[in-house]
Amino acid sequence: MVEIKGLEKFSSKDFPGHISSTVFLGGCTFRCPFCHNADLVLRPESIPTMPMDIFLGYLDGRKDWLEGVCVTGGEPLLSEDVEDLMRVIKERGLLVKLDTNGSLPGRLEKLVGDGVVDWIAMDIKAPLGRYSEVTGTAVREEDIRRSVEIVKGSGLKYLFRTTVVPGLLGREDIRKISEWLEGADLYQLQQFVAHDTIDPAFLTVKPYPPAEFVMLEEIARPYFKEVRVDGA
Repeated sequence: MVEIKGLEKFSSKDFPGHISSTVFLGGCTFRCPFCHNADLVLRPESIPTMPMDIFLGYLDGRKDWLEGVCVTGGEPLLSEDVEDLMRVIKERGLLVKLDTNGSLPGRLEKLVGDGVVDWIAMDIKAPLGRYSEVTGTAVREEDIRRSVEIVKGSGLKYLFRTTVVPGLLGREDIRKISEWLEGADLYQLQQFVAHDTIDPAFLTVKPYPPAEFVMLEEIARPYFKEVRVDGA
């Protein structure tokens, strides 16, 4: 069974429009230096696993107000049993939101086809040509491109989102990402927060000032049906 490495019991913003909880699964296909879940990505075995019966008891005890569960990571699609987790959530009448980095399009396509996902959030780390540089991993760009098309064509609610890290991503990067994703329903720009980063050097990086973040938003806005910002 899938190993749950963390549970956020209440969130009003992780699942747009719904009161939700978030479960964290360990491991990741990327090594983004600015990632703020270092232990979850690099050392998931060091984090205690929540017994499944306790998790299911938690869901059953909150059925009167909980509307959905976000399944995130790390990269949750690395877990071979993630579909089983999604099914037991949906059996309880709850919605499932998947957070993914898009590196495993085959698994993403299967979950969408099997009807166990209701909402998708896909992280867009960089313009395609800079993916390996920004993620610290040898990335198959075709996998990322294919995942974007799966998300767009899924018929589900979705968003693409980019964490904007000073010194790593700037105005031209946001322009290139926007051109690539043009026409998507929803794009979210997220402010970088220096906390528990994989590369300790990023602990000293300060987020973009509000005026620059507004500029990045203005660059993106013409390309999408809706642009949101988080943490500006």
